[in-house]
Amino acid sequence: MSSPYGQFPSLVDRTVLITGGATGIGESFVEHFVAQGAKVGFVDIDAAAGEALVARLANARHKPLFLRCDLTDIDALRKAVDDVRAAFGPIGVLINNAANDVRHSIESVTPESFDKGIAVNLRHQFFAAQAVIEDMKALKGGSIINLGSISWMLKNGGYPVYAAAKAAVQGLTRGLARDLGPFNIRVNALVPGWVLTKKQREMWLTDEGRADIKRGQCIDAELMPEHLARMALFLAADDSSMITAQHLLVDGGWA
Repeated sequence: MSSPYGQFPSLVDRTVLITGGATGIGESFVEHFVAQGAKVGFVDIDAAAGEALVARLANARHKPLFLRCDLTDIDALRKAVDDVRAAFGPIGVLINNAANDVRHSIESVTPESFDKGIAVNLRHQFFAAQAVIEDMKALKGGSIINLGSISWMLKNGGYPVYAAAKAAVQGLTRGLARDLGPFNIRVNALVPGWVLTKKQREMWLTDEGRADIKRGQCIDAELMPEHLARMALFLAADDSSMITAQHLLVDGGWA
């Protein structure tokens, strides 16, 4: 049966790199881009989940490539980008998805933990973008999608370093968009609300949280990874060729 959702011919055979692609929102990104006929390379620290996802998608037009990588190690990140390029050709789409919203108090933050939080949630987005720019220039265009969060917009507490990093994604996105626009490289921030992944349900979602979602969202329904994935497809495809430097919220109308 055909999908009721959009198909994007410009994504067929396009090389896509997704960070944090083994589970959660990233897993849905991998599934959706593979279903469009894209050549997908994805990185994650969870090797078992990454390998299982590849096995599940092995019969696609292009079997995805999984590479285990700790994105806080910039040399390892650059090596992973090289490996995706060697396997599939120049990278035309980058989705900077990887992040960790571990809770922490102001009092518990040390200089070392602060730097680690920025490395996990922000720094790799810049260096991944830096690593694919020459590919996109050679292709005469590309799309970089940075994952933000509405957390800082809502003034959420309980994870100040994470909130700071996600707020910075907006500035990074707009700065890159200005510098890369002359090369027809678009850079946008895709900004989720509270996406109810398996991790969120198991670790953070409480009855109080469900009540917050119900009060906050205009649409009274669960926000799921596929809602983000379908927006990512549009932002990666040529259909959005004049959209750049934007902060696009998929949050059920909360922020």
